[in-house]
Amino acid sequence: MSRADQWNLDGFVVSLTAASPNTVSAYQRDVRLFVEWVDRHGVQAPTQVTKQHIRSYVAFLTTSKLARRSISRKKAALARYFGWLSRNRKVKVDPTVGVKTPSDKGRLPKVLTAEQLRALLEHHPQEHPRWRHLRDDAVVEMLYGSGLRVSELCSLDVDSIDARRGIVRVMGKGSKERQVPVSKPAVDAVRDWVKLRHEVSVDDELALFLNHRGKRITARDVRRLIDDRAVSPTHPHALRHTFATHLLDNGADLRAVQELLGHADVATTQRYTHVSKERLKTAYGASHPRA
Repeated sequence: MSRADQWNLDGFVVSLTAASPNTVSAYQRDVRLFVEWVDRHGVQAPTQVTKQHIRSYVAFLTTSKLARRSISRKKAALARYFGWLSRNRKVKVDPTVGVKTPSDKGRLPKVLTAEQLRALLEHHPQEHPRWRHLRDDAVVEMLYGSGLRVSELCSLDVDSIDARRGIVRVMGKGSKERQVPVSKPAVDAVRDWVKLRHEVSVDDELALFLNHRGKRITARDVRRLIDDRAVSPTHPHALRHTFATHLLDNGADLRAVQELLGHADVATTQRYTHVSKERLKTAYGASHPRA
């Protein structure tokens, strides 16, 4: 039996039906790198991998000065892989169980200031044509008003938004569809953009947001328009962070925010509660006379 057959990475990739294409690609790459590493240590098959091998690999990644978040992701990929092997009785014991990665508190999501947000919503570079002003207005309003991921925004079609009900149908990670409310400013901005969409559209293009070639807008296009409008360097994802934090600042329920963001795990959403607490501390320190 060949090494490829013993590790059966192709079968593992096929099993990742609920994962996004980016996650599948990352897991496949991470497991392959592990296979190459243990091969140099005389391990020829997954049945030979022990818990000590996993611990040694995590230590190797740590001494390689890899970011803690990257190490955690690589460990998660191995846990998913050996969990799959274990469920299919290809290994007797999952060697990843009980192996910890270096603690990572992680960076808190960056929330835009009022000035930064105002610039993104209102700044119109003079050299751009009117259709682009309107398209960019709608893009920023959707990212902030509905908390969409950039990939989700780029995948919207003309019929994805129900303007009457104020709802947008979004295809999130793992091909999971959800419905998210759309703010009135966002609905108005999209309507204004659609009126001029024909200036750059091609007949068979269903995408809601188009680039100057008349094709579906890309993540790079979104990054470029944010750069054009921003008063200081930022990232499109900061609008999603700001959306979530502003909701929690104003009393929204954590589980409701989780559903709006499309997070599979509420722990991911809880990062924003830490941001809200830090904002409260800052406001207290700046405003209270006894602080």
